[in-house]
Amino acid sequence: MTDASNDVPQPLVAHLTELRDRLLKALLAILIAFIGLFPFANNIYTFISEPLRALLPEGSSMIATEVASPFLTPFKLTLVLAIFVAIPVILYQIWAFVAPGMYRNEKRIAFPLLASSVVLFYTGAAFAYFVVFPLIFAFFTSVGPTDVAVMTDINRYLDFVLKLFFAFGIAFEVPIAAVILIWSGVTSADALAKKRPYIIVGCFVFGMLLTPPDVISQSLLAIPMWLLFEVGVFFGRAVDRSQESQ
Repeated sequence: MTDASNDVPQPLVAHLTELRDRLLKALLAILIAFIGLFPFANNIYTFISEPLRALLPEGSSMIATEVASPFLTPFKLTLVLAIFVAIPVILYQIWAFVAPGMYRNEKRIAFPLLASSVVLFYTGAAFAYFVVFPLIFAFFTSVGPTDVAVMTDINRYLDFVLKLFFAFGIAFEVPIAAVILIWSGVTSADALAKKRPYIIVGCFVFGMLLTPPDVISQSLLAIPMWLLFEVGVFFGRAVDRSQESQ
């Protein structure tokens, strides 16, 4: 990688050393977040499981089917949450590593995209928790046979919600992906707009693959993806006009 500001090449060893330092700082951020969150692991799990527990029939509760689950499940949740919390630091370390090799006009758009990607990821996870979870859990707990007790395993529940958190977090990055494709010259805003019917179908296919097999959760993922695609096209047109003016 070459420093674009003065075109002075740096030794490979220097880049590897810097990469190691950046990785260590990212891991340190995760470790600090984990240490700070772990004393509240059970409280965090209680908060995450509230959308389901609030809908369980009276007398039902969540269960642990494995001996170590009462410890390992909150531990795993805290570790994943620590990574979530440290995402801004992780992305900043990536930015600090690649930024010296970028030109000024590239930095001008890359940093806002980086910051926006963090906000959109958190927004997607929040949308999953506050909007999607209550709806799909209400559906699941209401359609089962009346003589079957609903007692979900805590580890299976955690795996389920983490999958949805990541699915919605990634899905909400659609505007960033669209802007990057337009900015890099791979496509244009008008070309993406013409592919709108295929994008809509792709959103529903993506929703089908990453969510439980019910129409509600698939639609709750696909429709925001489509709307966010439209947002990406809107900002992509601004990028097109900016590049044409240069």
